[in-house]
Amino acid sequence: MGINHNSYVYQHGTLGGLMEDLMDGTVPIKELLAHGTDGIGTLAGSNGEVIFLDGVIYHVDESGKVKQLSGSEMTPYSAVTKFVADNSFSITKQTTAEDVKKAILETISPNLFAGVKISGTFSKMHVRVSPKQVKPYPKFVEIIKNQPEFETTDVKGTIVGFFTPKLFHGASVAGFHLHFLSDDRTFAGHILDFELLNGDVETMEEAELRQHFPVDNREYLTHEIDVARVQKDIEKAE
Repeated sequence: MGINHNSYVYQHGTLGGLMEDLMDGTVPIKELLAHGTDGIGTLAGSNGEVIFLDGVIYHVDESGKVKQLSGSEMTPYSAVTKFVADNSFSITKQTTAEDVKKAILETISPNLFAGVKISGTFSKMHVRVSPKQVKPYPKFVEIIKNQPEFETTDVKGTIVGFFTPKLFHGASVAGFHLHFLSDDRTFAGHILDFELLNGDVETMEEAELRQHFPVDNREYLTHEIDVARVQKDIEKAE
């Protein structure tokens, strides 16, 4: 199956902005559903991790509690796509995160965005959750020094996220940015590491990036972003 020429990633805000302490919620998160069914994000104040899965929005907070969002919550940064796989393969033996990513990279272009969805049983899942911040917001690299981490074993669930080309490092993180949600909706977060026991890997290469900016947020409009520092901070944080 070829790439759908009408496919796109829709992103509100930028990861670079989040790194620079631009953490105000700037649109209701439900607005992203007009552009996608699956994706990732966070809430105002870099509060927790968001997972869009099959058109439903889930959130995990710094205590590890998972809930479904109403959609009225505000987001500073989220990215979604209308996920329809154009390539898939199965993994039938225990495989590290590094080897799963290598297998994906063999099937996609390094110069296109790609949606990623991995469903199966994970022998290990290690995640972190960004703790909620209040103004004046710190730099994101300061937040991660005290971020809660959670681990579990033998968990069924789904990884959702994106591969970003190096050219767009700053708007997002070059490489993979992946979140996890368990099937029983009790465990979720931003993935630090995992091992896949068995499951199905699906990818969707994207024809477009649609970058939406927080045009009504004065701080975003007037803040001068240090691009070089942001790129380094993303590498530390993600």
